Amino acid sequence: MGVDLHIHSTASDGTLSPEAIVHEATRLGLLGIAITDHDEVCGSQEAVRIGEIVGLTVVPAVEISTDLGEIEAHILGYWIELKNERLLERLQEIRNARLRRAGRIIERLHAEGVEAISLDDVIREARGGIICRPHVAAALVRAGVCHDAQEAFRRFLSRSAPAYVPRIRPTTVEAIEIIREAGGCPVLAHPGLIPHCHEIIEEMRALGVEGVEAFYPKHTPAQVSEFIARAQAAGLLVTGGSDSHGPGGTEPVAIGSGNAPDSCLEALQQWRCRRRN
Repeated sequence: MGVDLHIHSTASDGTLSPEAIVHEATRLGLLGIAITDHDEVCGSQEAVRIGEIVGLTVVPAVEISTDLGEIEAHILGYWIELKNERLLERLQEIRNARLRRAGRIIERLHAEGVEAISLDDVIREARGGIICRPHVAAALVRAGVCHDAQEAFRRFLSRSAPAYVPRIRPTTVEAIEIIREAGGCPVLAHPGLIPHCHEIIEEMRALGVEGVEAFYPKHTPAQVSEFIARAQAAGLLVTGGSDSHGPGGTEPVAIGSGNAPDSCLEALQQWRCRRRN
């Protein structure tokens, strides 16, 4: 059947609602999913509720982007307590930083002579969710400045583009602590996208990570095998997901395309049982 433990909804920078994701996963016959929105849990809350109605296992989750020295590392948190006060407070702080970043991007766009959009336009594109660069791209497309999101990123928003503004992120250690305080299992997301990924798993284990996302669309078969072996050697569980943001966007990826087997969900369920005992 398979599972997908890394999906983004409209609560962050995805293009499908939590309800639509649950119904698509059900249509695909997936055993279980996790909505791992960036720095936000309301999409996961909604998906858990709908999953209970339709009979689909939905693991409450979140994804936090972090700084590990000069490296950006993403940490997934599974089985988190979605109403944990400390978690909600810290995620709100991170979302506030995202809003300030969007304001600086707008300032840089205006400095480049692109005055067709405002911060309010970007906020409207987010539709109540957290603000990410894809929302700036959507505003640029809606204003007729760019033909599509790909052009917006290429001309203005990619790391080498003139309106790019780096985001201030929590440290990896802080994110792991936040997830653990909320009762969650911290997992390293897509290690194959991290420089020097061969050494990073052992380092992450020392910091408190308890799992590795080995199954991922951009990982080669050789990488998947290596990450599984390294995770098992380090005593870490193995997870996987598509990192789907829905149709549209800069890189459309289908739900379920991570080809993660049922054993990934089973490993998380076993972790939860151990935690409870």
